[in-house]
Amino acid sequence: MRRFLIAIALLLTILLLIGNFTEVQSIWETLSKGDLRFISLSILLELAWLVNLGATYKAIYHSLGIQDNLKRLTILALAANFTNVIAPSGGVSGMALFISEARKTNHPSGKVTLAGILFLLLDYAAFLCILTLGMFILFRRNDLNPPEIIASLTLFFIALGLAFMIYIGMRSTITLGKILAWFSRIINRILHPIIHREYLSEKRAYDFSNDIADGLVVLRNKPRNLFVPFLHTLLNKILLVSILFLLFIAFKTPLSIGTVIAGWSIGYLFMIISPTPAGLGFVEGAMTLTISSFYVTLSDATILSLAYRGVTFWLPLLFGFIAFHGLDRLRKPDLTNL
Repeated sequence: MRRFLIAIALLLTILLLIGNFTEVQSIWETLSKGDLRFISLSILLELAWLVNLGATYKAIYHSLGIQDNLKRLTILALAANFTNVIAPSGGVSGMALFISEARKTNHPSGKVTLAGILFLLLDYAAFLCILTLGMFILFRRNDLNPPEIIASLTLFFIALGLAFMIYIGMRSTITLGKILAWFSRIINRILHPIIHREYLSEKRAYDFSNDIADGLVVLRNKPRNLFVPFLHTLLNKILLVSILFLLFIAFKTPLSIGTVIAGWSIGYLFMIISPTPAGLGFVEGAMTLTISSFYVTLSDATILSLAYRGVTFWLPLLFGFIAFHGLDRLRKPDLTNL
C-alpha cells in the first residue's frame, strides 16, 4: 500500500512538472544568470526556513504537552507541504499526514489536529503583521488596488474565524460542537440541490470538538505558551522576505526595503488566497505587477518573481517528495534527545 501511495505521489509530481514545465525551465534559466553567491545565500536561508518550519511545529506541540523531536517534525512538515501541493484540499491532506503519523507514535490525534489548526492561525497572524506593513507602503505610494484589499480582508476574516473557534472551544467544547454542527447544516442545505446528499456530517462536528478538548484545556490554562510558536512563524516570514531581498541583489536590481516588503506581501497573500495549489500562476503574476509598480522594469520584476518561486516553492517541493518517500524510515521519537 505504501509503495502504491509513493507511486501515486510520483505520478502527481510528474504531472505537476509537465503542467508547469515552461515555468520550471524559465526559473532554471533565470537562476543561472544571477550572482551565484547571493543565490546560494538565499538557498541557505530557505534551508533555515525549512528547519524553522519543523521548529514551529515542535513549539506548538510543546505548548499542547506533546513531546517530539525536531528532525521528525521537520520531515513531517516537508512531507505535509508536498501533499498539500500535489493533492490540494485546503490543507486537509497535510493535516491527515500528521494525524496518521501521530497514531504510529501514540500521540493523541485530537491534540495533533489542534496543533495543525494552531499552526494555520499563528501563520496567518504573523503574516498579517507584515501584510499590514506592506499594505501601508502601497497606500503611501498610492498603489493599493481593490483585489489586494479584498484578498487581505478575506484572509483577515479567515484568521478571525479560526481564532473565534479556538476561543469558543476553550470556553466550552459543547458550544463549539453546536456551532460546527450549525455550519454543517447550513453548508449541507446550500449544497444539497447540487450533490443530493449531505456533504458534512453533523456527528463528526461534535466528534471533532471532543477530540481536541484536551488540547483546548491546556491552551485555556496556559495561553502564553503560544508566544514562542508565534515568534517562530514570524521568523519564517522574515526569512522569506530576506530571500527576496538577496535575490534583488543577486540580479543587480535597484531596491528599497519598502519595495521588497510590499512585493513579498502581495505575492504571499495570493499564495494563500488562490484557487491553485500554493498559488501557482497567481503568486508570480501578483508579485511581478507589484514590484514593477515600484520603478522596477517589468522584465526585472518577472525575473525576481521566477527566481523567488524557484527557491521558495520548487526547491521545498523537491525536499518534500524526498521527505514523503522517507516517512517509513521515521522512528518513534527519542525523547531523551529533544
